[in-house]
Amino acid sequence: MSNGPERATAGRTRPNAWEYITYCYGRRLPDSMRDWVRQDLAGKGAVRRMMTRMFIPAFLVLAPFWLIDTTLYVKFSMTMPILVWAVLFSHALNKVWRRHMLRMHNLDPNLVDEIRRQKTAHIDRAYIAKYGPRPADAQSNSSAV
Repeated sequence: MSNGPERATAGRTRPNAWEYITYCYGRRLPDSMRDWVRQDLAGKGAVRRMMTRMFIPAFLVLAPFWLIDTTLYVKFSMTMPILVWAVLFSHALNKVWRRHMLRMHNLDPNLVDEIRRQKTAHIDRAYIAKYGPRPADAQSNSSAV
């Protein structure tokens, strides 16, 4: 009689624990949660949240190495190089992953830069006041909206 998981999530605007975990690693949430997804991927703290989400699996994979009976130096040398690279890659690919997730939820991928645009809006206004707006043909080569 049930229409599946879509019916259970029809009116909710926030994911439950299982939906949140699967969303963190690539699953699409229902359209009723688009505002929450927008805030999660483009709002304040989005970079920190995404880096934490990528750190957790790397940590869980490397944690058993700390159970090996050996010196602290060997434990560090087995796990830290991999963990450092995991953190570096999660930072480097952060914006790419957030754009992908926004696209997957039918949201504008340029929302990723929304906070930066808000912070630098005064610089843009000062530029326009001094030099005037950019010509329309110059915009075609820009990533700006």
